[in-house]
Amino acid sequence: MPSSQDLRPALYPPPPPTAVPGDLGNQLEAKLDKPTVVHYLCSKRTDSYFTLWLNLDELLPLIIDCWIDNIRLVYNRTSRTTQFPDGVDVRVPGFGKTFSLEFLDPSKRSVGSYFHVMVENLVSWGYTRDKDVRGAPYDWRRAPNENGPFFLALREMIEDMYQLYGGPVVLVAHSMGNMYTLYFLQRQPQAWKDKYIRAFVALGAPWGGVAKTLRVLASGDNNRIPVIRPLKIREQQRSAVSTSWLLPYNYTWSPEKVFVRTPTTNYTLRDYVQFFQDIGFKDGWLMRQDTEGLVDATVPPGVPLHCLYGIGVPTSDSFYYESFPDCDPKIFFGDGDGTVNLQSALHCQAWQGQEHPVSMQELPGSEHIEMLANPTTLAYLKRVLLGP
Repeated sequence: MPSSQDLRPALYPPPPPTAVPGDLGNQLEAKLDKPTVVHYLCSKRTDSYFTLWLNLDELLPLIIDCWIDNIRLVYNRTSRTTQFPDGVDVRVPGFGKTFSLEFLDPSKRSVGSYFHVMVENLVSWGYTRDKDVRGAPYDWRRAPNENGPFFLALREMIEDMYQLYGGPVVLVAHSMGNMYTLYFLQRQPQAWKDKYIRAFVALGAPWGGVAKTLRVLASGDNNRIPVIRPLKIREQQRSAVSTSWLLPYNYTWSPEKVFVRTPTTNYTLRDYVQFFQDIGFKDGWLMRQDTEGLVDATVPPGVPLHCLYGIGVPTSDSFYYESFPDCDPKIFFGDGDGTVNLQSALHCQAWQGQEHPVSMQELPGSEHIEMLANPTTLAYLKRVLLGP
């Protein structure tokens, strides 16, 4: 006589997955009606929305100045919120669908491939795009406190999928999307989570922030897009509140650890005020104050959690600037996935005493983006969704 566990796949439909992307992790579209432009080559007005991210044609020399002026956020010190530049309207396409997560670049050039391989595998397992596998894109430039409508839509979509497909949802998040997901779960009643969430699969989660954020703020980071100079893109990266949100946190890193060294100064996480002042970006400290308490690292998500993380890939750990901050630093490396430091990813261990199980899975040699297509990741996800 088979046990109820043996009958489970026959009695219950497989749980529907929902993907939550990371920083830079979905498309953005813009429509323009601007009073002025920064260069005569820039469009002042458009009749319709166009792809703002990722559009490699917008990142070419000279044209990139137009792109930076359109994609940057403007911080209001009084309201402690951001707004779009005058005459720029930005929207996030495809909520509830997968296309804007599968390829960041709508032209589907390889540089923009993101969740595509994972979604293709889900389809091969019997799922259907935009039905029982969906995406939850958001404006990744902002922190959760400025994306309230996203969380209302996410909750509604999860409840809808539960009703349509007969069971709780599996949340599959990557990178900063894990911080968004944790923020969301920490604000839901436990009874709601018990009913609607089957599991949370966390891929490459920067629970304690990442060291490379200090470099991004100081001198910029081209995110491996060779046509972009880091110093050129720095203004846009600073204006994104999510950047300051991902600075290292004291619940993961030692307060004595030096992240940035110059010929005259050492910067630890206790020196953020001085750091922001010295890089000429005082609004950054306000952004950090606005966001550092959004996620409570002592509070577990309250659902079964699966933490998958890369190890064995050289990962930025600290930086030395000979001419601070307007130069490329010398980089010192530690362990991680090339973006997220191992000690940040391992914060999952702090929740292993929670009521719900916490599972850990190393991905040796797996880079931060590549882990989404890693065979070990895909096999693990298949087990979570469909059983052994």
